[in-house]
Formats: sequence, structure tokens, C-alpha cells
Amino acid sequence: MSLEELIANCKKGNRRAQEQLYRKYSDILFGICLKYSRNRTEAEDSLHDSFITIFDKIGQYRSKGSFEGWIKRITVNTVLQKYRKEEHLKVVTENIGEEVEFESEGYADIGLQTLLKYIQELPNKYRLTFNLYVLDGYSHKEISKLLGTSPGTSKSNLARARTILKEKIETETTRSIIGILIIAVVGTL
Repeated sequence: MSLEELIANCKKGNRRAQEQLYRKYSDILFGICLKYSRNRTEAEDSLHDSFITIFDKIGQYRSKGSFEGWIKRITVNTVLQKYRKEEHLKVVTENIGEEVEFESEGYADIGLQTLLKYIQELPNKYRLTFNLYVLDGYSHKEISKLLGTSPGTSKSNLARARTILKEKIETETTRSIIGILIIAVVGTL
């Protein structure tokens, strides 16, 4: 069944078509949910909520633009909506100071899973801003609209997220170096 037929059948409420659509896109959308969530359980809940919204609004899809892009946008908005309701996204001060640059040089040895873990450990406002700006390419103006904050708050949250991640990566790198030195010393005894 082609994607167009699958979408048409989903618009009619066909459960088999919905199941096929879920199987086709669940891995991609779960990755998005995981990126914006604090943990796997929260990401699973967001994926479920996203598909409910997709199936509820699929009648609004008019085959203009990418269907995958459309469902990705719904997924991001579904996840962000949960955090907007929590009211934990606003920062008391908007002192941005000097924006911290996130240099990847010297950190190539850190694993993707470790980096994802560090990103997931960020406080909500920092994690969401970091993901939207760095990983998804949104501007601060777009982020401020999505999160209900100001562009200055978005910049401040991004700078703080980068600082926290840089500190975690430097700590991890230091631990790795110490571990290698210990192994080298013990190996010479």
C-alpha cells in the first residue's frame, strides 16, 4: 500500500492503516520524543500522545509538503506542549552575558549514548532549548514562540545548557584519562 493510500485509509479511521502508519514511523518519532524527554518512559508517553494527535488531525493533512515533516512537527509540538503546561520553562533573569561556545574538539571520544544521557539530564528549559536550537536548527525567535518565552530567555537557556554539557563532558574526559593512567601504571607493576 502506498503512503497516499495509507493516509487516505487513516483519514477514514481504518485501524489497520493506523497500525501500519504507526509501524512505519514509530521508530523515527520515538527518536524525536527521546531527544526531548527526560527518560525512556516519558518518551514512550509522548510517542503515544503524538500518534493520538496525528490520527485525530490527519484529516487536516492536505498532501502539501512532506508527510513525515508534518508528523515530526506534531510530535515536537506534542512534547513541548507538556512542558509549557508545567511552567518550568521561564528563567527569572535574562542576563545572557557572553554566549558559551560548545567546542567539540577533544570530545570526539565521548559516546553518543553518553552524550544523549547528558542531554536528557539537563533541566527541561535547557534541554528543550538546546535540542531545538542545536539539533533541529530553530532560531531563538522560533524557540521563544514554541516555548512561550522571549528570545533573550532562549539565548540564556542555550548558553546555560552548553555550559552544563561542557562541564559534564570535561568531567567524563578527565575520568577517562585517569582510568587510562591507572591501567598504564598497574600494567607496569
